[in-house]
Amino acid sequence: MLFAQITDLHIREPGMALSGRVDTAGFLERAVVRVNALSPRPDFLLITGDLIDGGSEAEYRHLQRLLEPLAVPAYLVLGNHDGREAFRACFPDLEYWRPDQKFVQYALDLGALRLLVLDTHDPGKSSGALCADRLDWLAVRLAEDRDTPTVVVMHHPPVAVGLPGMDRLRLLEGAERFAEVVRVAPNVERILAGHLHRGVTVRFAGTVLDVMPGAAHQVHYDSEGATPLALVMEPPMLQLHRLVAGTGLVSHKLYVDSYGGPQSFG
Repeated sequence: MLFAQITDLHIREPGMALSGRVDTAGFLERAVVRVNALSPRPDFLLITGDLIDGGSEAEYRHLQRLLEPLAVPAYLVLGNHDGREAFRACFPDLEYWRPDQKFVQYALDLGALRLLVLDTHDPGKSSGALCADRLDWLAVRLAEDRDTPTVVVMHHPPVAVGLPGMDRLRLLEGAERFAEVVRVAPNVERILAGHLHRGVTVRFAGTVLDVMPGAAHQVHYDSEGATPLALVMEPPMLQLHRLVAGTGLVSHKLYVDSYGGPQSFG
């Protein structure tokens, strides 16, 4: 089992740049080319939230067009910049999620691996939430299977990571119970998240929280909260996750763009 992950696409309407200068559509096009060229090719691409920037149907339609060249299935996750009703309108036929559900949450049983995808979108807020209904769903899904290696997927990190500007915008509602639900499930291999636009790894609730850098811009690293939140044009990245027998989930972060090579050391 091999799958790729990207996050925080922030797609806008055609011709519109993020903050007037970031061509997020162009970055996604390059990420799709990179995923398609990987050898071996991943089984699917997981996109962990902030699919679009303003929550509109027009942005989702643009996202659909940009993903058309993708050669593998894409599994979509909602973030704070998404719009649940617009998503429901634009993606009514997804095999893995029913649009009559209140939240965009779903389980993927992939044989050797299980993915449980959460919806942390909290309308009108940049921070995330997991209400009782969403956490009950997770608790039931985890209780169904305590053996198969399981990955919990969400947009907002559930714990502070030492970035004050972003820590204020993490998962706030439901974070404590989320930790309790995960802690009693010994087969949770990893929690995959986005939102921070930085690569962060931390122990959490008996497992590992792995936060991906963005597919376009990153957020300025500021561990003291000394400056307002700002973007930086550090390289976009993707992550490859492989389930290895006897080891567990092994993850590699790759740059989307090419920097020359491979070249001999000789």
